[in-house]
Amino acid sequence: MIPVAFVAVFILMDGVSTKKVCGYHDVLEHLNLTTDNSLFKLTRPVLDHTHPTIVELNVILYAILGVIEKTQTFIPFIWVTLTWNNEHISWDPAEFCGITQISVPLDLLWKPDLFIYEMIQKDESAKTPYMYIFWDGRITSEQVIKAVSTCQMDIHKFPFDIQRCNISIGSAVHCADELQLVPFSNSSRATQFSREVMQTQGDWDFLHLSVSSTNLTFDNKLWEQIIYTFTMKRRPLLHVINFLLPILFFLSLDLASFFISDYRGEKLGFKVTVLLAISVLLLILTEILPSMSNKTPLIATYCIVIFALMLLSVLVTILVMYLMDKDSEKMLKLKDERDNKQEKVQVVNCKAEDKRQSSCSYVCKVSDCEKQHELLPAADEVDDGVQSGESHVLLLILEELKELQKTLNLHLSSRDEGGRLSHWATRINNAFFIFYVATVSLFLCFIFKEWTL
Repeated sequence: MIPVAFVAVFILMDGVSTKKVCGYHDVLEHLNLTTDNSLFKLTRPVLDHTHPTIVELNVILYAILGVIEKTQTFIPFIWVTLTWNNEHISWDPAEFCGITQISVPLDLLWKPDLFIYEMIQKDESAKTPYMYIFWDGRITSEQVIKAVSTCQMDIHKFPFDIQRCNISIGSAVHCADELQLVPFSNSSRATQFSREVMQTQGDWDFLHLSVSSTNLTFDNKLWEQIIYTFTMKRRPLLHVINFLLPILFFLSLDLASFFISDYRGEKLGFKVTVLLAISVLLLILTEILPSMSNKTPLIATYCIVIFALMLLSVLVTILVMYLMDKDSEKMLKLKDERDNKQEKVQVVNCKAEDKRQSSCSYVCKVSDCEKQHELLPAADEVDDGVQSGESHVLLLILEELKELQKTLNLHLSSRDEGGRLSHWATRINNAFFIFYVATVSLFLCFIFKEWTL
């Protein structure tokens, strides 16, 4: 009688000895997949040539490496998955210990010749060297691609713009009768997957990834394409801080310069300095924006209008200072003329005073003679002399009053004439200030409304 323990060991050993051991090389030998066999990679893997190969395509945005407005280049880092069926390959997993998939090198089998139409540089990212083969003949290949592609950008609302860049994928050799492209995920799923695996976005916020199919007719053949549209919104904070706000600050300084006195030369120098600062910012703007665009960017309109208003402000300041200088020159000239008149009047007064003193001395002499002679005929002559002397003095006083009146009238007229230019300069300055404030307010409201729409 055999012991129970020995029977158990025998059964266990018998079970181990009868267990089948399988490896991936058994599947490869069954499929006859070797590096020497090039049959599987020469042609499209179909049993009937009229049967098209259906390729499922899935694209997920992994990162936004850059968006260059100057060259209108979009650089995404995308994860591309291709799935198709090879009708020459299949096996029963039960015969190979439940093996349902194996990995083989990429150059061992045929794969779809898909490419990106917008690519302008060769992809230099690391390639995945293997593809997966499933038991039913389904093949999956995954690649991570750095796509340096061209993109038609609309920078009209820069830096509050939203860009849409396309990645069009299609076959270069096989038309729609031979190869059909089918998107694996719809727009909402592709967007959700992209947000889950997104690593970096740079200066952009990823909004949406839409998937669409289109057909092209070329050389009397129909070609299929799948277009992935990446929608991104720029993060404007950096441009607002470094560009838009400094221009507003310079504009505020230019408005504040109206409170500087027009009689001093610092006002004009201050305005010219602010204008030169705006010119430097315009040079920076030319380095950011592309040279060609369909519409004039709003930021360019913003800078040009503010620059034009500040230039007009400088010109008005020059005009006001010119009128002030002309008024000052005229006042100095009139002051010199008034001083000359006063000197002439003083000379006339001196002569009149001399004549008056001589007349008085003559009257005094006549009075002394009257006392000495006390004769009536002599007294009559003295009376006549006194009357003639007094008349002469009155005439001199009248002439002096007329000269003073002429001088006063000349002074008043010159003051009115000289102050007229200053008055006009003040009115021009005030009117332009009101126009400047109103224009700037309306323009800023309009430009920011256009930016936010």
